[in-house]
Amino acid sequence: MAMLVGYLNAIATSGSALITHLGLVDGAGTELTGGGYARLPVTWGAAASGTVKPTANAVFTVASGAVVAGWRGYTALTGGTNYGGAALTQITYANPGTYTLTAATSGISHSAV
Repeated sequence: MAMLVGYLNAIATSGSALITHLGLVDGAGTELTGGGYARLPVTWGAAASGTVKPTANAVFTVASGAVVAGWRGYTALTGGTNYGGAALTQITYANPGTYTLTAATSGISHSAV
């Protein structure tokens, strides 16, 4: 049975409350470290069509030599549960810099199967 959008929005809203921080990972799925990198707190917007997105962009500090290949949602600033995320276009940093995870293109989607 396909679920109604109202149900999917409720799940998206309730589920997103578990994820309090966003982080970046490399191609192997290992979270970045060093160079001032840290997970960033996230506030979620209202669900629409079963998708919930951050309310603002997240700007991460990235160390020289780091490879950004994906983002993940976590339950804490450090440690906690990794609830997964999505792949990003891979970028290798020859020098220290920043990576902006845009709210408009990031989010958690729920769909009926």
